[in-house]
Amino acid sequence: MNEEVLHVLEAEVVKDFVLKIRFSDGTVKAVDVRPLLTGPVFTPLLDPVFFAQVAIDPLAQTVVWPNGADLAPEALHDLVSLE
Repeated sequence: MNEEVLHVLEAEVVKDFVLKIRFSDGTVKAVDVRPLLTGPVFTPLLDPVFFAQVAIDPLAQTVVWPNGADLAPEALHDLVSLE
């Protein structure tokens, strides 16, 4: 099977810990990312002000934060949509 690599094209904070994400496969979904925020690197993201600093890494094409935390597109895609 020749599957395309999944990327995040856009991400927007819609409320605390919820991102609306547009993926390279055309999927758009709002997801609560709290289940993925485990481990020391994600602790700062539990602050909604810091969480809101989410950006798209131009090379990795996934969501990142200023402290170096990132989430794999596949993990985000697997989350249940809130919409």
